[in-house]
Amino acid sequence: MSQIHRPRHSRERGCPSPTTSLDIVVPVLNEEAALASSVGRLCDFLAGRLSDYRWRVVIADNGSTDGTPEIARRLAEADPRVAYLRIEQRGRGRALDRAWSESCADIVAYTDVDLSTGLEALPALVGEVRSGGCDVAVGSRLRPGSQVIGRSLLRELTSRGYSALFRLMFLTGFRDAQCGFKAASRRVADEVVPLVLDRGWFFDTEMLVLSEKNGYRVKEIPVTWTDDPDSRVRIVATAWADLKGLLRLRFGGLRRASKALRPPAS
Repeated sequence: MSQIHRPRHSRERGCPSPTTSLDIVVPVLNEEAALASSVGRLCDFLAGRLSDYRWRVVIADNGSTDGTPEIARRLAEADPRVAYLRIEQRGRGRALDRAWSESCADIVAYTDVDLSTGLEALPALVGEVRSGGCDVAVGSRLRPGSQVIGRSLLRELTSRGYSALFRLMFLTGFRDAQCGFKAASRRVADEVVPLVLDRGWFFDTEMLVLSEKNGYRVKEIPVTWTDDPDSRVRIVATAWADLKGLLRLRFGGLRRASKALRPPAS
């Protein structure tokens, strides 16, 4: 996948779009066991349910050291709708920033490789952005109508506690910042994402706070989410990193980003 210069507006990219284009990024790190089946399921779903989009699946390999790169290259060679992007440094935020910034698509999205979030919510997720109903659509496990299956009590309490904390600090309208299931407009990808400093798990929260607090519309879509018992998220380390990220935003980070997003007064 070749690099594409990051301009400010999609119409300057030289990427004509007769229909709505959609890039769905799948960040991966040492996922040789799940990658092929998950990408196959995702492509089958997109072909059947989002055939009115010009879509592409981008495997963003985040420094894998197992057989993931070989599998990803093979998938991309076998299907022109699949692309492979290698990022040597780790961090989900780094993978998303790189993949979205090099995209020409009208809508960019991502889903976790384990497909913990049910794909049935994907048409509504990208549809909200396509229709102009919002600038960022977020899969939510904390909205009425959502269903969470198999989640441990510790993870449930951690998730709800984190939600309460960032809502208290920033008075946000969204509740679930960390569900790995989001879609964003080209405008958000071009204007907000370059200002996100975090390169790890906090990337999502930072993007959402910067977006909502600067007038971009964020909408949550209830989802069905099934816990992955093989999840590699380290709860304590991630919670500590998130707390530091929140404090950085609260004490200067949000203000600096807002200044960059707002044109100077004439």
